[in-house]
Amino acid sequence: MGDRKVNPSNKPKPRKQAYTKPPTSFSEQVVRLEQRGLIIDDKAKAEFYLSQLNYYRFAAYCLPFEQDHATHRFRQGTTFDTVLNLYIFDRELRLLVLDAIERVEVSLRTQLAYHLSHNHNSSHPHLNPALFHNPVGYGASLNKLDQDIKRSREEFIKHLTSKYEELQPPIWAVVELMTMGQLSKWFSNIEARSDRQAISRVYGLDEKIMTSFCEHLSLVRNHAAHHARLWNRDFTKTPMLPRRGDPKLLSSLLLLPDTDRRLRKLYNTFVILAYLMNTICGVNHWAVRLEKLISNHHIDPIKMGFPSNWQQKDIWI
Repeated sequence: MGDRKVNPSNKPKPRKQAYTKPPTSFSEQVVRLEQRGLIIDDKAKAEFYLSQLNYYRFAAYCLPFEQDHATHRFRQGTTFDTVLNLYIFDRELRLLVLDAIERVEVSLRTQLAYHLSHNHNSSHPHLNPALFHNPVGYGASLNKLDQDIKRSREEFIKHLTSKYEELQPPIWAVVELMTMGQLSKWFSNIEARSDRQAISRVYGLDEKIMTSFCEHLSLVRNHAAHHARLWNRDFTKTPMLPRRGDPKLLSSLLLLPDTDRRLRKLYNTFVILAYLMNTICGVNHWAVRLEKLISNHHIDPIKMGFPSNWQQKDIWI
């Protein structure tokens, strides 16, 4: 007989309950919010927004305004427009973050294709398994790329696959099909540190920092692209922070013990994005846009892990 699995806590698992909450109409949702103390001056407006946003989604932005989470009672004086403003800020923040990540993604595609093809004198370095250290990861990435090539409706991909005998188009073409997440996997799997370092040096970063940040950015990008909340979110996968490099970058980062929860917020992500945008674009307009967004919506950035003196730090000046 095999060993029986023992519950280490010796406590029986709680029985699951049936979900008995009934659906509510949009007008009933407005009434519920009012009963919990939310001030709603324009009920028709509130009902309209709830009909577009989903009450469950809107409720996530109500949490910082509750005085008691158990009863969901709002703090005195909280208005519907105050909560809505936070939601609109977060939506605009996602678009701003996606704009920066797109620039990083396009730039990284370019550098990965350029350095691998030139360093190895090959138009198809991605088809050489010897250039990548994890064969399982390489196989998965190559298979995903092959699927994307077959599904692609891009004319340049159709032309290259129909005209040439290689299994895939050259690297400077196929990188255009790679998402940030796929780029991160290809980059981190490059065997030679010198190759990774050549790419990272373009951005003034060590390859370990660049690898870590690409992995983190792919996670942030997925949250933003799927319309998930960024404001006040904790990220379990945080970027490795540089200890040497550009003084403007180093002086602006929030360096804290690993146990400090503020490291799981987005402040350091924004600092590195602002730095990369300055490197890629030459002028740091993105940082100005972020500052203006926070100011226009009267948002307390402390909730996103910002230090109280963040506007005096070099990257934001």
